[in-house]
Amino acid sequence: MSPTAASRSQTQGQQPGREKGILKYRRLFIVLAHIGCFFVALLLAFTLAFAYGNFSSRRRLVFQLPVLFAVALPVKLIVFAHLRQFHGWWRYVGLADLFMIVKASFVCLLVLLGVWYGYIYWGEKAVSLAVIEQLEMRLETYQNLGDEAVAQEEQRHYARKYANLKGLYDFIRVARIPEVNRQKQKEGIDSETLSRLNAESVELSDVKRSIEGVLVLDLFATVLVLSGLRMLIRLYHEEFFAEQRGAVRRYLIVGAGNAGEALMRELSRKKDVQYNVVGFVDDDPGKIDVRIHGVPVLGNIDHIPEICKKQNIDEIAIAIPSASRKQLRHVVQICQGTKLRFSMVPSLTDIATGKLQVSQMRSVDINDLLGRDVVQLDMAQIEMFLKDKVILVTGAGGSIGSEMCRQVGAFGPRQLLLVEQAENPLFFIERELQQKFPNVSLEAIIGDIAEKERVNQIFAKYHPQVVIHAAAHKHVPLMEGNPGEAIKNNIVGTRNVADASDAFGADHFVMISTDKAVNPTSVMGSSKRIAEMYIQDLNTTSRTHFVTVRFGNVLGSNGSVIPIFNQQIADGGPVTVTHPDMRRYFMTIPEASQLVLQAAAMGQGGEIFVLDMGEPVKIVDLARELITLSGFRPGEDIEIEFTGLRPGEKLFEELSIQGEDMLPTNHPKIAVWKNIPKDRQSLYAGIEKLVSVAATQDRSKIVAAIKELIPNFIGKD
Repeated sequence: MSPTAASRSQTQGQQPGREKGILKYRRLFIVLAHIGCFFVALLLAFTLAFAYGNFSSRRRLVFQLPVLFAVALPVKLIVFAHLRQFHGWWRYVGLADLFMIVKASFVCLLVLLGVWYGYIYWGEKAVSLAVIEQLEMRLETYQNLGDEAVAQEEQRHYARKYANLKGLYDFIRVARIPEVNRQKQKEGIDSETLSRLNAESVELSDVKRSIEGVLVLDLFATVLVLSGLRMLIRLYHEEFFAEQRGAVRRYLIVGAGNAGEALMRELSRKKDVQYNVVGFVDDDPGKIDVRIHGVPVLGNIDHIPEICKKQNIDEIAIAIPSASRKQLRHVVQICQGTKLRFSMVPSLTDIATGKLQVSQMRSVDINDLLGRDVVQLDMAQIEMFLKDKVILVTGAGGSIGSEMCRQVGAFGPRQLLLVEQAENPLFFIERELQQKFPNVSLEAIIGDIAEKERVNQIFAKYHPQVVIHAAAHKHVPLMEGNPGEAIKNNIVGTRNVADASDAFGADHFVMISTDKAVNPTSVMGSSKRIAEMYIQDLNTTSRTHFVTVRFGNVLGSNGSVIPIFNQQIADGGPVTVTHPDMRRYFMTIPEASQLVLQAAAMGQGGEIFVLDMGEPVKIVDLARELITLSGFRPGEDIEIEFTGLRPGEKLFEELSIQGEDMLPTNHPKIAVWKNIPKDRQSLYAGIEKLVSVAATQDRSKIVAAIKELIPNFIGKD
């Protein structure tokens, strides 16, 4: 660690200790700050009330201010404490805090006015006439001494004393208003006395109204002083509280709505990294040239490349939580050719539930661009299919098999059997599931599905009720070079597991297939198609419900194009694409797994379900978007090279839920493929012949045997 980093680390390590000492007395500091604000607010109210009066405000401040403050302080402390105004964290003050200050101040005004009117009408019982007469005598003394004084300074001295005491005298004498009014209403009162009483009533009414005015002004002054102090604290932390900060990053925020404004505020609070938000972009023309917290809206989304070049932008923050994949993809595509980083705010759900804050951004990844809307599932149907049952998953350590285990575990099976040939993946998925589902009984089972005796041992011991068959060799070029292994694992292995399911009375068998089984051009695709044919035929005579679910590529699965591209980008390129026109269907692993469970729960036996994969994606476009998301320029920083089609590959995979050969189901993303089954005698004979030649690893013989089962297979010998 460098000396600078070590120093920073030490400073940061000491910070919690210092804050702990301060935070220990934070409530006391807040109460004292409020007391100070209450005094300043009342002083300001007195000053504003009498600054332009006919007499000096001094007489009000010396005695009336302390008396009124002594009455107002406990009222305000009680009200503000009741409304939890001493629990706030002022560095995060907002409109809600301002509203509560206004509310608390208004309640205080009502209470103080009630106290004031109560004093006016019942105060004469608390203040004796002797006190008032004593004050009158002292006032007369000060007036006489002032009149007799010769020196001008001495005259001013007694004049100040008189004015100050007169303020207290007027304040106390307000309680005589009811008495004065009663005397005025007496019968037989002479005109001179009536005139004196009228003058006294007018003077007392003036004092009454002036105090009422002070209390009303105090409401506004309290709101002003308290909110001003809190805003200064927030401004201090956001603008003036200087700590060691990292390199300045110039940000452009996409989206000038609520999320963009909130992100702007949150970024300004960051101390560990200095964020310099240069501007916003938004497709709403009414927001162009508008300023948000002083930062301008520079243009619409299509102007991003020019804005980034002109403003030297380092990173784009997408602050549109509800943005569709199409919108996100548009932003990334128009930024190709720029060296930018992309980040985005959390989803609306995470923000609304408080799980994440707006500022907890994450990098935009390819799942955001290619993922689809959340799958709507019939949870009750799936729960009935899985709950309290013994579930066996083959290939449990693979990307699809492991996700199937995660999805199944959430539905509370009685026992989950993890069957896997590879030791390390099985070890890790077992540990993960033990942590996520501690109440689910797990069994990690090492076994090769191509060994019939081992498969039968497993079924005889555990008697699974639902079998999810995800184990398969799936890499097309590898299987072209090792065709016998594809036959052994994908056909023999499937036959072993299916036969055991039938023999040991499993209720359901679900085989996970692939789009490459449609009009196959590869050994891998043809092996999966033959496996489909076998279990579909077995369903006709078995008590077990056998179904197949087909789908295309899944994002991020082991060996898929996404991890390969990411590794090539990390290595500095080039990114290799087989053909500029190659297209593939993509789906996220969780979505595929959820739809598999939905289809399996719907199945009555014998169906080949096809999942809706959406629109196919050009692989070269995918490569460009991954390079752009990584902060590089396609074709400049990272080259794209075309290597040509590999053995067994097709330019376009054929997988659609539309067409004459498809039947709809009650789920919009699942269809059933109509096909004509092959007769059992020729199917079984063909499989036996294929299995026998597979052991030779003679490609030409294997391909010839495949063509006897699948006449439209166009693989090369």
